[in-house]
Amino acid sequence: MEPSRKRSIVRAKPTPVRVLRAAEQLGDHIQTWRKLQGLTAQQLAERANITRDTLRRAETGKPVGSDALLNIIRCLGQLDRLIDAVDPYETDLGRARLGAALPKRVRSARTPK
Repeated sequence: MEPSRKRSIVRAKPTPVRVLRAAEQLGDHIQTWRKLQGLTAQQLAERANITRDTLRRAETGKPVGSDALLNIIRCLGQLDRLIDAVDPYETDLGRARLGAALPKRVRSARTPK
């Protein structure tokens, strides 16, 4: 490879510990909801239109696609609760700024050169 055409290697930052713990907790909650409803892993996977392996990954806190995760939560009847949980207008900050117009986009502040 020519010196002028070197490839730069982009390394992903490690996942924060708090995020890893949250993924495990979410997986535990998914598994508990499944068992409370008397569903086998195969039944839930079929209803969510995912593979049994994808469900296993979600239940153990491993990465899965957001569409798979949302389908699992929908099949467990908890999608509305999730949507409500992240509603910004259900927070003190959201209610305080309820009347303010939100910008169409947020840009970072420019640093002087």
